[in-house]
Amino acid sequence: MDELVALCKRRGFIFQSADIYGGLQGAYDFGPLGVELKNNIKQSWWDSMIYESDNIEGLDSSILTNPLVLRYSGHEDTFSDPLVDCKECKSRFREDQIIDKKCSNCGSDNLTEARPFNLMFKTGVGPIEDQDSYAYLRPETAQQIFTNFKNIIDSTSKSIPFGIAQIGKAFRNEITPRNFIFRVREFEQMELEYFVYPGDDDEAHDSWVQKRLSWWCEQGVPIENIELYDVPKEELAHYSKKTIDLMYKFPHGIEELEGIANRTDFDLGSHSKKQDELNIKANVLNNKDSNSKLAVQDETGKWVVPYVIEPSAGVERGFLAILNEAFTVEDLNDGKQRTVLKLKPHLSPVKVAVIPLKKNDDQMVNHTRSLIQEIKKLKIGRVIFENTGNIGKSYRKHDEIGTPICITVDFETLENGTVTIRDRDSMNQTRVDSEGLKEYINNKIKS
Repeated sequence: MDELVALCKRRGFIFQSADIYGGLQGAYDFGPLGVELKNNIKQSWWDSMIYESDNIEGLDSSILTNPLVLRYSGHEDTFSDPLVDCKECKSRFREDQIIDKKCSNCGSDNLTEARPFNLMFKTGVGPIEDQDSYAYLRPETAQQIFTNFKNIIDSTSKSIPFGIAQIGKAFRNEITPRNFIFRVREFEQMELEYFVYPGDDDEAHDSWVQKRLSWWCEQGVPIENIELYDVPKEELAHYSKKTIDLMYKFPHGIEELEGIANRTDFDLGSHSKKQDELNIKANVLNNKDSNSKLAVQDETGKWVVPYVIEPSAGVERGFLAILNEAFTVEDLNDGKQRTVLKLKPHLSPVKVAVIPLKKNDDQMVNHTRSLIQEIKKLKIGRVIFENTGNIGKSYRKHDEIGTPICITVDFETLENGTVTIRDRDSMNQTRVDSEGLKEYINNKIKS
């Protein structure tokens, strides 16, 4: 973990938030390379969910959440962790972090009894703060998907089975943020709510477990490095019938990378009951009126509340797992070592670096800049001009940040238009003419 943290700061992937003021625990800023990698991970997930599917729609909902949403979803009553204080060193822990009933910081067994600690951030809404004018920062992106269920059904005419996908910020007031970006207070989720008829949920759940395993493998996290954990009944969330966690060996240990839960009809059912209560009070609901219910009609015309399968992954945890898998230290023939991030090309923060052999040669530099403009027309992501005048140093830098292709413009380029392409993983160098360059880049990045 120390090596990854050092790399992230040195190369501009991740910084501690408000570092110049001592930082803010559980909050991190993604730097120039980090934001590119993070966006590429999210785009890959979005592509797989939305663009490669015919029955999944996207959503981008509000972070501020009406308290009633989280009251009737069960979060106000259940979204908490047991908190334990050490009376000696004043450290605080979640109860499940206490081993042998002793403080992991000082070893004392003089601990308080566990007490519930609400994980949700509350904030004032409007000019006057009182007990009735507040909202929560959403603790998950799922609930706004459920409350928008009818809106999306009405506007898209989707039929069961179908899904609603969302990527967005979520906030949890963790007692002890830890392990770099693994457990933080502000993070992003990639969540899908996939709606199926009751009775089809077990098969759909199994299917989504396999789909998510395949997706992680495509991002460079091998299936053999992921363990499936069937969460015991006593550990399930209040809404879950069955949950399979994809467990990955992070640098700090084996922990959850993604969870795939069968939420049954808990959420849609809970919100539907509340809508029924409101409509009965307003005398606008009769026995046949289901307009406000979060339900659909089956083939017989009967109103049914769908079951929900939810694959939910944290972007930061995915970032850490992908970085961990890509991080490689290799011994070279000259006795030295090189650090290389063997990222999948579609995830690499920088796709192509173009390097003039001599940084002070105007003709060579101008040719390099012209070549970069042509490559940018491919719309593959970041293409950068690396004008250090030291080819070896430039190669090492781009190995370390995961750039799959380095192109060198030299004197031969000025004579016949050919360039040298260096492959990051093999370090092999190939001479390519201008006509074949774009095809080479496209094939490499999209492979």
